Amino acid sequence: MLPVKRFVDFIEQNTLFTPANKILAAVSGGMDSVLMAHLLKAAGYNFGIAHCNFKLRDPEADTDQEFTRLLAQQLGVGFHTVNFDTKQQATDNKVSIQMAARDLRYQWFAQISQSAGYDVIALAHHQNDTIETILLNLTRGTGIAGLHGILPKNGPLVRPLLFLTRHEIHTIITSEDLNYVEDASNASIKYARNKIRHQVIPLLKELNPNLEATFENNLRNFRDMEVLLNEKVDALKKELLIQHDGEVHISIEQIEQLSPKRLLLFKLLHDYGFIETVVDDLITALAKHPGRVFESTNFTLLVDRGKLIISPKAGGVKAETIINENDTSIVYNSYKLTLLHDDSALIIRDNPLAVSVDAKLLIYPLTLRAWQQGDVFYPLGMKTRQKLSDFFIHEKVPLHKKSKLPILVNGNGDIIWVGGYRPDERYKVSNNTKKVTIFELYKL
Repeated sequence: MLPVKRFVDFIEQNTLFTPANKILAAVSGGMDSVLMAHLLKAAGYNFGIAHCNFKLRDPEADTDQEFTRLLAQQLGVGFHTVNFDTKQQATDNKVSIQMAARDLRYQWFAQISQSAGYDVIALAHHQNDTIETILLNLTRGTGIAGLHGILPKNGPLVRPLLFLTRHEIHTIITSEDLNYVEDASNASIKYARNKIRHQVIPLLKELNPNLEATFENNLRNFRDMEVLLNEKVDALKKELLIQHDGEVHISIEQIEQLSPKRLLLFKLLHDYGFIETVVDDLITALAKHPGRVFESTNFTLLVDRGKLIISPKAGGVKAETIINENDTSIVYNSYKLTLLHDDSALIIRDNPLAVSVDAKLLIYPLTLRAWQQGDVFYPLGMKTRQKLSDFFIHEKVPLHKKSKLPILVNGNGDIIWVGGYRPDERYKVSNNTKKVTIFELYKL
């Protein structure tokens, strides 16, 4: 007898879908997915069948495709199918056959769901699939998220057979005399998952005949621990991650108080793409190497004085922008610079983003650029020149900001203004100034 009540109870307990939803059932033709299709029909749900032919096992793949078409016809439900050139996909994207098949499958499921109005995609994973996944994750290396196994619901993907073991499925299929097709590749141990299924798990079951029940209990514990960890991390993010001018600042003193430091710091930085090995190096650098910079794909992390500074990497950064005398404004990366010519000796005070200079000293075209090694200027109020790198240290300019500061350069190569910080003494407005040019920066 089909376990319809257990099936419906599991669906309702995990809020997978309701009788009002339209379900796309992924059916390969194997006994797991065939049983799922029969249970969906017996429980009265509104569903259709989707089948992928990956063209990897001709002519068996075509036989599976025809079998699922006839199954959909027998059950009186909609049928969707597609043929993939999986080997070509793997070659084009430089991935394994298994990864190519997975990507093709899920992309197509999403397309069919959208075009045909399906609410969820039902997959026929069972308890043994979860055990295999956890063992694979442990073999390859994983955090706590890799220990919770296959979740009953993950976005639009639902798995209504997770209440059954492989043995139970086989028993039901046999007792109900339900037809299915067997994928010969499931017996091959050249795949890592099959090695675990056919060689590792039988040995574990010799140690514990109730392996599935034990793992199910472990999974509940792991999932509860993951919930607690995520709640802790969410609270820490609100407390420690300080948003500041497009950056994220984290107090090193507060990091040092974290326990366990490595795990919590990794979770705090995970959203920015920093991996565990980077976190290990970062912990070493906290006290010993201020100024150290770490990079992920899209972010840089600076160990600054007393804090970590995370900033997004700039995309499409201009090396420099030319300024002509008749320009009234120009854009340089994340800044807009305006120019105003005035027939007075106006001096700008108390605004680091604006400066007035003696217009007669300007040689056009001017340049707005990033600082370069070897740059020197005469900071306002000083009679001797100073390396820009030394000026940055004196002003405590964070390392990651140095390359972003706009430097205004005269046509003769002199630095006129370190934007946002200090103009050059040689270009200041004096008693002899007849006309000024006012430059003002705006952060975009």
